[in-house]
Amino acid sequence: MFLGTLAGAVVGRRWLAAAADDRKINHLGVQLYTVRAAMEKDFEGTLAKVAAIGYREVEFAGLFNHPAPQVKAMLRRNGLVAVSSHVDYGVLAKDWPRTLEAAKIMGQGFIVCPWIEEKLRNAEGLKRVAETFNRAGEASRKLGIQFAYHNHDFEFQPVAGKLLYDSLLDQTDSHLVKMEMDLFWITKAGKDPLAYFDRYRGRFPLVHVKDRTPSGEMTEVGSGAIDWKRIFRQSDQAGIQYYIVEHDEPKSPFDSIRTSYSYLSDFRF
Repeated sequence: MFLGTLAGAVVGRRWLAAAADDRKINHLGVQLYTVRAAMEKDFEGTLAKVAAIGYREVEFAGLFNHPAPQVKAMLRRNGLVAVSSHVDYGVLAKDWPRTLEAAKIMGQGFIVCPWIEEKLRNAEGLKRVAETFNRAGEASRKLGIQFAYHNHDFEFQPVAGKLLYDSLLDQTDSHLVKMEMDLFWITKAGKDPLAYFDRYRGRFPLVHVKDRTPSGEMTEVGSGAIDWKRIFRQSDQAGIQYYIVEHDEPKSPFDSIRTSYSYLSDFRF
């Protein structure tokens, strides 16, 4: 009886291990900031190259003066979907309705603020930022668009005795303001994504996926030391819907996003 029970337990563990490696990424996108120089020179040609690599979802970092209806047509011609876009903090106050309308035309589900200025990184400034984010999120929600904030590493420094990132999470409405967690920058800051996934469940519908070498440099996904299985196995807890590849300063932008796509499109967790 004991041997039978032991054998069953071993088989069960093996089955669970195999099942744990059976999930794949269904929504793999790319942040077009990675190929920004090419976008500026040849907007639609760059979209075509991105699509040829295999990506079907993109996140914009500027439309380079192309009107939203024109961009929508370009996306359709190339079999792409605009998941989200990054917009400057200043836009939230002075040009938010027009920005939301453009996003609606292009079919985006998200708009992300990627940065707050240093002058706002204090207790009073963060209070104003949180209020601005909540207003932006309320307005975007009326159009069926989710507002979110993207981190770097400065958010994991203390402000008035509390990490800036924690203050933003706690001072904003969890329904109106989500987070696009940049997994490179939080790792560089020495913080654990899983701790945030557990504490703020469902708050992270978007993640930026870029790797980090043991010496700290940004690199293509699969070329560094970040444990992707450990992170992605908590995707449901985090609420992750879209995995978005990015590299801030790649030596060869298209080679970079191709390498990351090749790794992640076959990745199982």
